[in-house]
Amino acid sequence: MHAIIVGCGRVGSTVARELDANGHDVVVIDRKASAFRRLGETFGGRTITGIGFDRDVLKSAGITGDSAVMAVTNGDNSNILITRVARELFGVSKVVARIYDPKRAAIYERLGISTIATVAWASARVLQLVLPAHGSVDWTDPTSSMTLVERKIPATAAGRAVEQLNIDGARVVLLTRMGIARHPETHDLVQDNDTIHVLGTAHQIEAFDHALSSTGAHQ
Repeated sequence: MHAIIVGCGRVGSTVARELDANGHDVVVIDRKASAFRRLGETFGGRTITGIGFDRDVLKSAGITGDSAVMAVTNGDNSNILITRVARELFGVSKVVARIYDPKRAAIYERLGISTIATVAWASARVLQLVLPAHGSVDWTDPTSSMTLVERKIPATAAGRAVEQLNIDGARVVLLTRMGIARHPETHDLVQDNDTIHVLGTAHQIEAFDHALSSTGAHQ
């Protein structure tokens, strides 16, 4: 995956190192060149000094519709502008914005822009949003037999009924669309970029992820 991270603070540098360590093509953008010191000597990606919502800067970073863009600067307005430029001018679907104001976050979630708050797990949350099947788990029961994971519906699975996603024992227990979460009915049709929470064993979740990524959904 080609990842562009705007903002090389604690969250941005953590996400950049994690993605780089896992073999992804990473470009980090920051206004201050001194911020790149947080990446450490082992970081193998590229760095660009500039403004993250500048189209020429994003072009220099190699942005395409298949990129993932993460705006994690310390300004809400900048982060939203970055993600909107990425989506509207470059057709990027995987965008994440760090938002300090929870009221703004709710609005942008309804516009299809994934947001994170300024909490301790922010870097892990960014990774979960851009790499939905990278192994993160939201909840595990006390016996460690059942897990709950969050996934984004890809365009290839849009139009499928929830019952078609409930395969091999995995169950969709929560559907979030336009910032509103609800318990889905089996006949409900999922849409591109819906967020779902899936409950199942580790084996069931693995099978679910395989089906979702390879064919969009179980036929």
